[in-house]
Amino acid sequence: MASRKDILERYKKYLFPALTPYFGDDAVIVDHAKDQYLWDIEGNQYLDFFGGVLTVSIGHANDEVTERTIEQLKRAQHTSTLFINPIMVDVAEKVAELTPGRLQKCFFTSSGSEANETAVVAARMYTGQKDIITMRHAYSGRTQAAMSLTAHGTWRMGGVFDPYIRHIRNPYMYRAPFEMTEDEMVEIVVKDLEETIATLTNGKIAAFMAEPIQGVGGFITPPKNFFKRIAEVVRAAGGLMIIDEVQTGWGRTGGKWFGIEHWGIEPDIMTFAKGMGNGIPIGATIATPEVADAYLGATFATFGGNPVTMAAVMAVIEYIEKHNLPANCEVQGATMRRYLEEFKSEFDFVGDVRGMGLMQGIEIVKPGPEKTPDPVKTTALIAAARKHGLLIGKGGLYGNVIRIAPHLNVSTADMEAGCKAIAQSLADVAQ
Repeated sequence: MASRKDILERYKKYLFPALTPYFGDDAVIVDHAKDQYLWDIEGNQYLDFFGGVLTVSIGHANDEVTERTIEQLKRAQHTSTLFINPIMVDVAEKVAELTPGRLQKCFFTSSGSEANETAVVAARMYTGQKDIITMRHAYSGRTQAAMSLTAHGTWRMGGVFDPYIRHIRNPYMYRAPFEMTEDEMVEIVVKDLEETIATLTNGKIAAFMAEPIQGVGGFITPPKNFFKRIAEVVRAAGGLMIIDEVQTGWGRTGGKWFGIEHWGIEPDIMTFAKGMGNGIPIGATIATPEVADAYLGATFATFGGNPVTMAAVMAVIEYIEKHNLPANCEVQGATMRRYLEEFKSEFDFVGDVRGMGLMQGIEIVKPGPEKTPDPVKTTALIAAARKHGLLIGKGGLYGNVIRIAPHLNVSTADMEAGCKAIAQSLADVAQ
């Protein structure tokens, strides 16, 4: 095997420098992975509590998914959407069965970015309107339209953005402008939405788009009545509700299959990717029949509905269903949350703990009432966790939120081990 030095030199020579790995020249260079563990080329073993950014949902190289994928590889590897393969129809039917409300018709692609673009086009074609409203701190992907939807300066590149995409305030309770209740925060965001529609549109919009919990934004979790209030305003303006479940979907938020179900609304369009394929590239958009039927014209996705991808996706969904992983996420997420709340009480630089199920965040700040973000300590914390054999992520507009997202089938023993490593890491950086 090539040396670390050789791999890093060739990485820098042949890949875009915008692809910046954690830890710089000390990056984790992966050799192999299995179930909850990942090993680097030096032989170090890590308990993976980030899963390739909430993507490896049921464990690395899951045996059941691997076997089903290999079976399909031997049978037929590619068709494009110009031909029909049965497994694509099976997956679409399964997704329609599991998703809330009247969602029924699927469009498969290869990434969350594509899924979100498909949703935006569908909403515009159905309503005949152009304006899409989303929230600050949102992240929707890396294509041009997805970056227009994104409200993080770091992730908006190229300088050409869709002028019909508007961003309103998000319900970021920890960083509210002054002490307020959840109801007061929701009221501020609703008023911002109403004013945006009144001042920047013709009074009609195509859609409102949001993640149930903002992923890259730092696991920002809205109040319980948020989406119902937003939906009332959006639908009064003729708009659709697009819910981005790229990170929150497939049981991760605990107790339910999809994040938005915790807020009790029925979307007109939902999008998926990441954990839906356990690492196999997948994007999916599902819409109500009338919205899907309004998507007129000739289109196709070269790799959308690929039979190998579809076989893997079906295996993932059936594994989640068979093992009732939404329930496991609820139980193990509650355990993790208890630990995180204890850490908040113990360490004065843990400003906030938030999230749901196995999607939990820790906001790191400089001690004091100002809540000043501390990205330096955040980076030190993920490095300390690595030394203790744990992989976690970071995010947030200020780069100061630790993102923790174990596999959906995480065991009690691994949860205890992971939380112990986090405790040790917090103690390390506290010194």
